[in-house]
Formats: sequence, C-alpha cells, structure tokens
Amino acid sequence: MFIIRKILIPGLLFFPFGVLAQQTPVLSLDTILSRINNNNIFLQTYSLRAEGYKYSADAATAWMPPMVGVGTFMTPYPGQMKMQPSDAGQLMLRVEQDIPNPSKLNAKKRYIESQGAVENATRGITLNELKSRAKGSYYSWLIATSRITVLDKNVDILETLKKIEEVRYPYNQSQLSSVFRIEARIEEVKNMIRMQEGEIGRSRAYLNGLMNIPGNTMFIIDTTTEPRFIPALHDTASLAAERADILRMNESIRSMQLNIESMRQQRKPDFKIQFDHMYPLDAMMPNAYSIMGMISIPIVPWASKMYKSDIKAMQFNIRAMQGERSGMLQETQGMLYGMQAEIQAMQKRITGIQDKIIPSLQKSLDVNVLNYKENKSQITVVIDAWEALLMMQMNLLDEKQKLYQMIVDYEREIYR
Repeated sequence: MFIIRKILIPGLLFFPFGVLAQQTPVLSLDTILSRINNNNIFLQTYSLRAEGYKYSADAATAWMPPMVGVGTFMTPYPGQMKMQPSDAGQLMLRVEQDIPNPSKLNAKKRYIESQGAVENATRGITLNELKSRAKGSYYSWLIATSRITVLDKNVDILETLKKIEEVRYPYNQSQLSSVFRIEARIEEVKNMIRMQEGEIGRSRAYLNGLMNIPGNTMFIIDTTTEPRFIPALHDTASLAAERADILRMNESIRSMQLNIESMRQQRKPDFKIQFDHMYPLDAMMPNAYSIMGMISIPIVPWASKMYKSDIKAMQFNIRAMQGERSGMLQETQGMLYGMQAEIQAMQKRITGIQDKIIPSLQKSLDVNVLNYKENKSQITVVIDAWEALLMMQMNLLDEKQKLYQMIVDYEREIYR
C-alpha cells in the first residue's frame, strides 16, 4: 500500500500540469505574421545579403598591396667589353605602392552600402507577399471551421429525421427507402466535413512552413477573427510611402545616383610611389637609389569617355525608373478604388444572403419539419427544404471566403 501511494500521489499531483502542457496552442493571425517576419528562412537571406554588402563596402576602401621586385639593372650581356666599372651593372630592389584617391574610395563605399538598402527593401516586398499567403490560408482555415460547424448541425438534423422515420416505419407511416436516402445524405455531409478537415490540415502545414517550424506541429486558430474592410482615400503620396515595391524603387534610384557620384569621382587622379635601390656588381661603384612619384591623368579624352558615357546611361535609367514609379502609383490608385467597389458590392450580397435568404429558408425548413411531425407532409419535402438551406449556407460561406480573399488582395496592393 505504501508503494502504491508513493507512485499514485505524485502522479495525481503532476497530472494537471501534464494536461496543461499538452493543450493545443491558439495562434492569432498577428502572432503568425510576427513569427513569419522573425523566423522565415527565405526572409533571412535578404538580411544576410544586406550584411554582406556592409563588409563589401568596407573592403572598397582598402588599398592595393605593395609590389616588391628584385632584378638586374643595366647589366651587360655575357661577352660584352666593359669600358669602366659602372658597366658591370647593378642588382636592383624595387618597391611600388598605388595610392588611390580617397574621394573615389568613399564614393564607391557609399554606393555599395546603398545596395544593402535595396536588399532590405526587397525583403519588404517578399514579406508582404508571404503575409498575404498566410492571411489567405488563415481565412481558408476559418471558413473551413465555419463549414464544419454548419455541417455538424445539419448532421444532427438528418439524424433526427432518420430516427423519426425508423420509429414510423413499423407502423407503415414511412418508407424504408426514405431511411436509406437520409443515411446517404448523412454520409454525404460527413464526407464534406472530411474535406474541410483536409483543408484545415493543409492550411496548418502551410502556415507551419511559413513560420519555419515542422509541418505537423499542432495549433489552432482564433475562430473569432474576422477581416475588417474600411474604405479609404488613396493618394499617390501615401501609396509611395506604404508600398514596398515603390520603396525598393526609391532605394534603387538612390543607389544609381550614388553610382553616378562614384563615376564622377573617376575624373580625379590616383597616385603611385616607386622606390628603387641599386646594389652595384662592381665594388668600386657606390650604392644608389631612385624615388619616383606618379599621378594619373583621367581627364584626357581617350580616358574620360568611359565614365562620361556611363554617367549618361545611368541618368537615362534613373529618368526611366522615375517615370515607371509615377505610372505604377497612378495605376495602383485606380486599381484600389476598383477593388473597393467590388468589396462593397460583395458585402451587400453577403448581407442579403445572411439577413434575408437564409432566415426565409430556415423558416421554410422549420415549417416543413413541423408539418412532417404532424403527418401533414412527406419526408421528401423536408429533405428538399433542407437541401435548399444547406446549399445556401454553403454558398454564404463561399461568398465570405471570396470576400476575405478580396480583402487580402486589397491589402496586398496597398503594401505591395
């Protein structure tokens, strides 16, 4: 008895904690979107590239390494007559160092750093796309849950009708075929439930993948979530500040402008210093040295043609991107107003189905069921009324799913 108590009492004490630990977590849409932003592997690649550009920018300010050489200087070929000691030649040590213009290095560094900003802006585009996909899967899961709830209620209705038919059958008040017909409808509805459960599993696995966790990780969603649509006025200035693709284009233009500035620095000279030390091969001659400083002349026509042409080409590209940006903003503005009109029309359709059509069909079913219980109606009439109601309930959820996807697409266009 002591051993049994020693085993059971600790187990009973820790049992509630084990149950709590095994509870399936509930993840809100905001939580999922936050985890995608922080954990998605694909998004992390942009940060890594941006970090790589920082180091590339630091490397751009480095100098070339010095050059060291050893050789002979003014050494006669074998068999030549030497007229004086200096004709013996010399052994020469040479050291060279290129000294780049600091303005060139700093301009190139700023240009490379700007490419990291372009990568971060590109990350915003990908993040917006992943969020849109996550919202679509989340709302598909939400609609599938609502469908299961509706279908479960319809199974209960059919089960009740089946029991009534089975009770009436021995008294010749119903037909056996009606029982089989109801059984077929019950199994059909259960198959629809299984289909929605498969949709939930697919959505869960996809969201797990976006959050960078194993696809079979269990969690449930907040079924009280419902996307809200608030019509707004959109001007090109606000869209330019919100859209990720416009921000990337702005960063690309800024990067090209910095590249132009870097190319303009090419007209400035570079420097070079050269030191030579000579060891004479004849002991009668003294050691000697030579120091030479050199400067490049990049403004000559045959050299300046390269960076001048590149500058003009990039200026035309910038003008083209600026025009493309204006066109995108104007097109997006019109598109958003068109999407607003479609969403509002869909909301009115859903309101009509939800507030008028379904209540009328529900009343029709209730009346038919009441008449059926009072033997004033046949089971076939009740099933027809039930099918009409179920079809409209499914149609309502289909329309809601379309509405939710339209809202997702609308939000994606705003922040695209």
